[in-house]
Amino acid sequence: MTAFDHLKNQLLAEPKVWLVTGVAGFIGSNLLETLLCLNQRVIGLDNYSTGFRHNLEQVRELVGTERWQNFRQMEGDIRDLETCKQATNGVKFVLHQAALGSVPRSLANPAETHANNVTGFLNMLMAARDNGVMRLVYASSSSVYGDHPALPKMEHNIGHCLSPYAVTKLADELYARVFASCYGLENAGLRYFNVFGPRQNPDGPYAAVIPKWIAAMMRNEPVQIHGDGETTRDFCYVANVVQANLLAATVPTSGTMGGIYNVAVCARTSLNQLYALLRGKLLAAYPHLRDSRPVYGHFRAGDVRHSEADISKAEHSLGYKPSHTVAQGLSEALDWYRQNCN
Repeated sequence: MTAFDHLKNQLLAEPKVWLVTGVAGFIGSNLLETLLCLNQRVIGLDNYSTGFRHNLEQVRELVGTERWQNFRQMEGDIRDLETCKQATNGVKFVLHQAALGSVPRSLANPAETHANNVTGFLNMLMAARDNGVMRLVYASSSSVYGDHPALPKMEHNIGHCLSPYAVTKLADELYARVFASCYGLENAGLRYFNVFGPRQNPDGPYAAVIPKWIAAMMRNEPVQIHGDGETTRDFCYVANVVQANLLAATVPTSGTMGGIYNVAVCARTSLNQLYALLRGKLLAAYPHLRDSRPVYGHFRAGDVRHSEADISKAEHSLGYKPSHTVAQGLSEALDWYRQNCN
């Protein structure tokens, strides 16, 4: 039995009260689904700037009416401190996912990214401290590693940030560490590496690469690759991220006082390999892909060339063990992509 299997049994036996910020987003809605399936009580906070109400409707259909009764929605903005205080009242664990993601978005509007990702995060830290939250787990990012050349990426080796988005996530880590040391607020930061899975938005200028490419392939539209396609990423299925969040929230105190953990699978996939993998999985249903080829363009500003995570710290300290490889995650999510990305 894995540490996560043991935790799920424990939570089923002893339900807790959780707050998920950004609950209508991609990762937030997947956290909500898992928590409700474990009979937990969940408060969800979202301002719907990047999240979608239909994500919550999909969760409702999946978990059923009885479990859905354990969920309370709050519409509000983390940039408002009073809203954060109301949301954290009576909560034991906070899973903070609310943020403005995307490197290109941050380059286009750094002030808005800062307001959401830094000011909003500081509000949540203060609210959690004041309301006696037991532990806050928050989404950081592999973008924090910046231009540091070493592979695989280890938590203690970071370089210079390459985008405003990366700066905001580094600032969050620094604030979290200070709140742990100055106020005793238990917290853990999870550096996500290219997360993908169901309910990830395939549309818009800041869409993530996997749903965006799948949508283009199904529509027989060109797939744009920035650069030569040999850029690599450590793609991580959302089920792995859900596992890491729940483990980080509940492991014994040691190691979670401002700790940082990579969340990935410790594997590199090039964009060319990803394209071939997606085409192979879609080919049977979309025969027009047999002769398809990607379109190569300029490298994108702010992007790192290669990324791969060392996950040994999360394995040792949290009991994290990835349940899905890239290929397994794509296979599991394929039906959702086909139904929602066309």
